[in-house]
Amino acid sequence: MPSAPSPAIEDYLKTVYSHTEWQPDPITPSVLAGKLGVAPSSVTEMVKKMAAQGLVQHVPYGAVRLTDAGRLRALAVVRRHRLIETWLVRELGYGWDQVHDEAEVLEHAVSDRLLEAIDARLGRPERDPHGDAIPAADGTIPSEPFVLLADAAAGHVGRVLRISDRDPEMLRELDRVGIGPGSEVRIETSAETSADAVSLSTPRAPDSSPFDLPREIATAVWVTA
Repeated sequence: MPSAPSPAIEDYLKTVYSHTEWQPDPITPSVLAGKLGVAPSSVTEMVKKMAAQGLVQHVPYGAVRLTDAGRLRALAVVRRHRLIETWLVRELGYGWDQVHDEAEVLEHAVSDRLLEAIDARLGRPERDPHGDAIPAADGTIPSEPFVLLADAAAGHVGRVLRISDRDPEMLRELDRVGIGPGSEVRIETSAETSADAVSLSTPRAPDSSPFDLPREIATAVWVTA
């Protein structure tokens, strides 16, 4: 097995893994192409290369799935990405809305030795600034039952587990309303009854008056089930 996959292969593996981390449907080549911003023909060639290396399983026109070896490689990249994000926030003063793109670049450059030093310096954190679990060096990763905020029923009370880091503006809006990983929220009106927004309250906040969260933001927040 190659000891040092290319940055392109690492990006593919991470994207395949991330697609199924918070929902069950496997990724298709067309979805993979859209997420990576590349042509479908490029995905076809790369998937063939990864399959030849034993990193993915794929049949023509079917979904792309990680093998055990591919999952371990993907988790190694995810570990680097999430530790770098945590390091940038805790040590270098970045905001949680500023770290994703930086980590996308640095995850391919950080050595295992430096990553271990960062992990030790940070006290072996279990989650990154957006609530995503940080895989251990051996590839294990904790999980907890969850529900997408947009799918939660009225009356549901949960703790925010994870927030997608893809949209910095959305993160700033959540900052404004005081919601982040660890926040406890109560669903007052669910997306089933309102197509545009979810009504929430924060039971432990001094002012727990309900407020509306746009549906597009509620589809990027996961809470405990």
